[in-house]
Amino acid sequence: MPTKPRPEVAIVGAGPGGLAAAMLLAKAGCRVRVFERHGVPGGRTSSFAAEGFRFDLGPTFFLYPRVLGEIFAQCGYDLAAEVPMERLDPQYRLVFGEGPRQKPGRLDCTPDVERMEQQIAALSPGDRGGFTRFLRENRSKLEAFTPILESPFDSLSALLRPEVLRSAHLVRPWRTLHREVGRFFKDPRLQLAFTFQGKYLGMSPFQCPSLFSILAFLEYEHGVHHPIGGCGQVSQRMAEIVEELGGEVRLDEPIESLGFSGRRVSAVTTRSGEHAVDALVINSDFAQTMTELAPDHLRRRWKDKKLAKMKYSCSTFMMYLGLEGDLPGLAHHTVYLAPEYEKNLADIEHGRPLDEDCSVYVQAATQTDPSLAPAGCSTLYVLVPTANLGASEGRIDWNEEPQRLRGVVMRQLERLGVERPEERIRVERTVTPLDWRHTHHIYRGATFNLAHSLDQMLYWRPHNRFEDLGGVYLVGGGTHPGSGLPTIYSSARIATDALLEDLGKRAAA
Repeated sequence: MPTKPRPEVAIVGAGPGGLAAAMLLAKAGCRVRVFERHGVPGGRTSSFAAEGFRFDLGPTFFLYPRVLGEIFAQCGYDLAAEVPMERLDPQYRLVFGEGPRQKPGRLDCTPDVERMEQQIAALSPGDRGGFTRFLRENRSKLEAFTPILESPFDSLSALLRPEVLRSAHLVRPWRTLHREVGRFFKDPRLQLAFTFQGKYLGMSPFQCPSLFSILAFLEYEHGVHHPIGGCGQVSQRMAEIVEELGGEVRLDEPIESLGFSGRRVSAVTTRSGEHAVDALVINSDFAQTMTELAPDHLRRRWKDKKLAKMKYSCSTFMMYLGLEGDLPGLAHHTVYLAPEYEKNLADIEHGRPLDEDCSVYVQAATQTDPSLAPAGCSTLYVLVPTANLGASEGRIDWNEEPQRLRGVVMRQLERLGVERPEERIRVERTVTPLDWRHTHHIYRGATFNLAHSLDQMLYWRPHNRFEDLGGVYLVGGGTHPGSGLPTIYSSARIATDALLEDLGKRAAA
């Protein structure tokens, strides 16, 4: 690769991975330009405002801030000072719907071990002590897997590294997340309480690998945090830091095409012209970007035909509501688990319309952060996991289904104690799988990217040093280590380390 005093690096997309990579590369002395198609930074981790209300578009809480904190420190900043966050307690409320196979119940999930054990014992006396055992075992599991989740897997030989071999017995590939958690809790509601986190990856706990029991552990051990002003504030501050470090974040300027020298990317073209590059970092949705920007004949492993056969996460139906009045009794985060939870997941997987009494996630951020709404008002963010466009093709008409799901959401809000939600709406916005696909350029509207099955992880996921095109590096949920903010930030460190090594430059210490 050419060596220049200030190498030119372009980044596709100002999502969390792209911004983290831009910070690290700018600090290391590269000339960094981030090209973002939307008018605000953050991608899915952005915010929008309407009539005095402010909403996060995607992620609504911050988990395991250690990784981003280290990136900030590496660039000379203090995350806690730049983006104040409040650790929530309770971190969320779980409400179990009543049905023939599920008893009703509620858990105000707290990181206080004794209080949590007391709630568990009240729900299921025979499961007292399971929480403590769960934390102890997953503490060891996270310690073993951290080096794996923070290092590259560019070749099969990487699977033979000592830390991988030492941890192999913890993967338990024959066991799903649901079966893994069943070792600690016998009550089906508690099994759901410690496995629903598979939804952060867009996966069913009945299929998600057992490794991901560490997700629930991270919540209890390291906290569920609310950035004041919303998660979009983290992205906004990161974009500002990129520019403070000498980089550029160009909003409303998507990359329209790539220039190649053989299989190597040599330039990017936007509305402002052609820009020569020494390296390209792709943060936008992997499959969609490949099919839009990278000619199929140049790709050897990740061709369109293969991308079409890969497994993808679910999609989501979203509602963002600004309401008059307050929300007495509602938690900051509430997860309602459908009484027919397994059927709900099967309907999502197989592309069927959801039942009326389906699972929903509700965030009432103004319970903690009143700055997000005008005085006397509240915000509600509602997420309904749904089938992606590939699974639901021919089964769900996404031009018609949103109106039915709107009615479902209103009834579920009333079930959770929100009085007269429809009558109180001052602001309403909806995002459907079609919007994720066409507005946000997400392949099949699969909000959480490629699924995290064992055959699509580590070496078998698209590599951070992209194997098909020269000078291209991947960050974000579509590469190793996967979806979720901590892992996306980790992907930025892995990819930028590789890029700087290839440029003959040292990473910012």
